[in-house]
Amino acid sequence: MKALRFLAGAAALALLPALGLAQAWPTKPVRIIAPFAAGTGPDANARELAVELTKLLGQTVYVDNKPGASGIIGTEAAAKAAPDGYTLYIGTTSTLSTVPYLYTKLPFNAEKDFIPVSLLGALNTGLVANPKVPAKNAVELLALLKKDPQSVNVATQGVGSYSHLSGLWFAAATGARLAFVPYNSNSPYGDLVGDQVQLMFDGLPAATGNIHSGKLKLLAITGAKRHPAFPDTPTFAELGIKDYTPVAWQGLLAPAGTPKAVIDRLAAAMKQVPANVDLAKRWTDYGGELVCDSPAEFAAFIRKDRAMWGRIIQQAGVRLD
Repeated sequence: MKALRFLAGAAALALLPALGLAQAWPTKPVRIIAPFAAGTGPDANARELAVELTKLLGQTVYVDNKPGASGIIGTEAAAKAAPDGYTLYIGTTSTLSTVPYLYTKLPFNAEKDFIPVSLLGALNTGLVANPKVPAKNAVELLALLKKDPQSVNVATQGVGSYSHLSGLWFAAATGARLAFVPYNSNSPYGDLVGDQVQLMFDGLPAATGNIHSGKLKLLAITGAKRHPAFPDTPTFAELGIKDYTPVAWQGLLAPAGTPKAVIDRLAAAMKQVPANVDLAKRWTDYGGELVCDSPAEFAAFIRKDRAMWGRIIQQAGVRLD
């Protein structure tokens, strides 16, 4: 009995440092490294999250933008940061699911260098078209492409970009022949509205305003059911294209080695973020969903997403080095 009491006491003492850390952290400002430029849509999402975490954690949480090299610069900086809870990272579909398959050598390991904390949100992918395209939905577009593959061009934000890879996924799922036009340094949306290009696959925030004003139209959207912001637009699954499921996501992670007590505190805070009704509505309005889950759920989500993108990229043979 004495031995059992000793072991129980030792176990309790072992827990004290972690409990103390969880109660004390954070005692100074916390930065979130964002691998994209200030002023972009993803940057706005990251800053909204920083505001919420500042309220929930009782310390200033701020965004540190480190864009460049397809997100590699910021991701490397986050991977090599001290795992003390004072540097966090916003990961994305591109940086953690597609970039690892696009480059042979990277200065970070997407699987081993980060601890998932929580998904932040997911943006449904839409097939956006100029109104002059003679198709009302993705099935009619496929018929048009089968009859005349050169009748439309598909804009992308560059080879290996989310819009390009989403188009390749659509081609793989449907057998469509797509003519891609890469825009490497400027947005293709002006040309899409002007009918210089006719189609684009993308997350919906950049197109939402033009869709609602009638300058662009939405032929289909990913998701298990119709999105409340676009109730008249069918899902790809509804149209029989069930193997097309890309989403553009963002999530909060920490450098590997960050104490579990800190991860648990962060995860608990993230669970409270959707309680901000205005923030949740903003995500819905531009074609997404604010989704904050557990570290285990987010880790499983990333594994599944990375595997799907890996299959598409490897089948298409896309490499950027």
